[in-house]
Parts: sequence; C-alpha cells; structure tokens
Amino acid sequence: MPLKAVEARRLYRQIADQLIKLIRRGEFEPGARLPAERDLARELGVSRPSVREALIALEVEGFVEVRGGAGVYVKDGHGGARAAHAALPPDAGPFEVIEARRLVESECAGLAARNATRAQIGRLKAALTSMRRDRRRNVAPLAGDRLFHERIGAASGNSALALLVKTLWVQRTGRLFLQLEHHFDTPALWSAAISEHEAVIDAIERRDGTAARAAMRRHLDRAATRFKRGFGK
Repeated sequence: MPLKAVEARRLYRQIADQLIKLIRRGEFEPGARLPAERDLARELGVSRPSVREALIALEVEGFVEVRGGAGVYVKDGHGGARAAHAALPPDAGPFEVIEARRLVESECAGLAARNATRAQIGRLKAALTSMRRDRRRNVAPLAGDRLFHERIGAASGNSALALLVKTLWVQRTGRLFLQLEHHFDTPALWSAAISEHEAVIDAIERRDGTAARAAMRRHLDRAATRFKRGFGK
C-alpha cells in the first residue's frame, strides 16, 4: 500500500494533545486547576511560551478556562469539546509567527526607507491615523495595524516580501493568536505599539534604512515580550 509522508506536528499541538489525554482519562477532573505553567514546562522539558500556546489552544477548543492571574481550569463537559469545536489547523504558533515577522518585516522596513514613494509614505501615515482613531474609541486598532504592516511590505519594492507579509498576517489573525491577544492586550499596550509604529515611519521618511530595520525589530521584540507573560503563575 502507498505510504504518506509524515508531518511533524507543532510542539504546542503535541503538548495540547498530551494534556487532552490526561483530561479525558480523569487525571484532571472538571473544575480542577492544571499545574502552573512553569511546572508544566519543566515536566515536559519545553519552554513556557510553548506551554502557553498549548493552553490557549485548549481554551479555544473548549477544554479549559484561562482565568487571568488565577491559573487554568478544566471545564465541565470537556468530553464533547473536540466535536463542538473544530480542532485548530496545524498552523504556526503565535511566537513562531512573531519571529518570522521580525525577520521579514525588519528587512521590509529597511527596503521601504530606500524605495517608498511619497504616496506610499502617505498611506503609512493614514494607517497610523486609523490606529489612533480606533484607540481613542477604545477599539482594538487591528485593522489599521494590519494595513500599516502590509503597506510597509508593499513599500519595500519587493513583491515576494510583500506577499510574505500578507501570508504571515493570515496567521496573525488566526484563532490561536487572537485568543492569546485577548488575554494580554490592553489599551496601554496598543498606545505603546502606536508609538513604536511612529518610530518606524519616521525612519522610513528620513530614508534611514538602518534605523527603520532597528525600529521594526524593536517593535516586534516588544510585541513578543507582551505575549510572553504567564497567566499569573
């Protein structure tokens, strides 16, 4: 019989599946609190961000409830959760997405400092204005954020890099990433992100490619730091 290629599962998915088996076997009863994130990471021999991605996946699929500052608890009725909630697609975890964006978008920003037209710089400023407007209305400015980054990709002058930016943003707006963002984003953090975007535009407008790359790298490094906080434990 023909054999099919075996695909390596994402690390967070492997962790999530191990925890699902324990929950279904009754190792963790409904209402029970799972071990602290740091303890799970030590027991499994993985990083805490990988554990955090797995816990968010379990929350999206209905197996657990994440209570900010109090831990992660098994939900009642988890036996049918997988049927009620389609399993997450085998996409990249949030921290993989951020790292990829850091590499790709930093270079896009550097190229944009050299290649962006005046009209493209104007469109970057318009995206930033949209973000500020949504922030004042207490709306998460995700639409303007996406426009900003995709327009930098376009301003790089490299259509392949622009396509990569758009592809990574499909992952950025996936359920797993958005659920992680739900736990850790605040209006203050969006204000900080807007200031970081301003630094990128300023460097591009000054035609300083080195500063533009550094500003984008700094922005995405800080984004990763914002998401790497634990659930209070």
